[in-house]
Amino acid sequence: MAATTYGLSATRGRGQWFWFWAALYCAVFSFGLFAATYWLQLAAGTFKGGGPLLHLHAVLFSGWTVLLVSQTWLAARGHLEHHRAWGLLGIALASAMVSVGMAVAIRNVAHYVDQGLGQAAYAFMMFPLSGIAEFALFFALAIANIARPDWHKRFMMVATAGLLQAPAGRIGFLAATHGGGPGLRPGLGPPAPIDAMLVGAAIASLVLVAGAIWDWRTRRAPHAAWLIGIVVIVGGGALSPMITATSAWTGLVSWLLDFGR
Repeated sequence: MAATTYGLSATRGRGQWFWFWAALYCAVFSFGLFAATYWLQLAAGTFKGGGPLLHLHAVLFSGWTVLLVSQTWLAARGHLEHHRAWGLLGIALASAMVSVGMAVAIRNVAHYVDQGLGQAAYAFMMFPLSGIAEFALFFALAIANIARPDWHKRFMMVATAGLLQAPAGRIGFLAATHGGGPGLRPGLGPPAPIDAMLVGAAIASLVLVAGAIWDWRTRRAPHAAWLIGIVVIVGGGALSPMITATSAWTGLVSWLLDFGR
């Protein structure tokens, strides 16, 4: 999350705290929706299954939102040297998130396949794989645009929105279980239907819509980065049922499962 001194200085005008509040929303959204199915159960000792890899996954992905809040706060306060230094940690963290996220996704889908859930298990792979792919894509674009801070900071938010699809997917589960309960979490039951992915993508994209509206009010036009993010995330959710029904998707998931075993 590094950025040039000039670029960050240019942001310290009207609306300089928008990025901090947007990052804080992402953190609260993520922690809040994972609370009933992970954090509170972990504290109470009622969390079932998982193992070290899942807990590492939770620490890394939750740590990303904490780092994003810290980075936007540092930028808004003008602590540019600290922002750049912590940005190096962001690169290392993002790399670890992609690797661990893929490992957890493969393990979960392999578990569903072993239970005989067949095509539903293969379709479910779209949930974690798309989120990880979108995060990796937009994070890479953010890093490539360090010298263009208007693109850099927006792509960072788009990358984070890709991750928010996972907590957004908990909304349906929590509604169906009346807020969850001791030992209850999505990974212990059947995989979520792929049709639900569009809903999760739309909810996750709300922060991007807010960014586009903010740009409209302050720049008189939404930045292209927001629009690209909305199209990719929501469009990916809409196309998921068609993609997962193809033989190419089945072949890709089979290869990933064989690779991960």
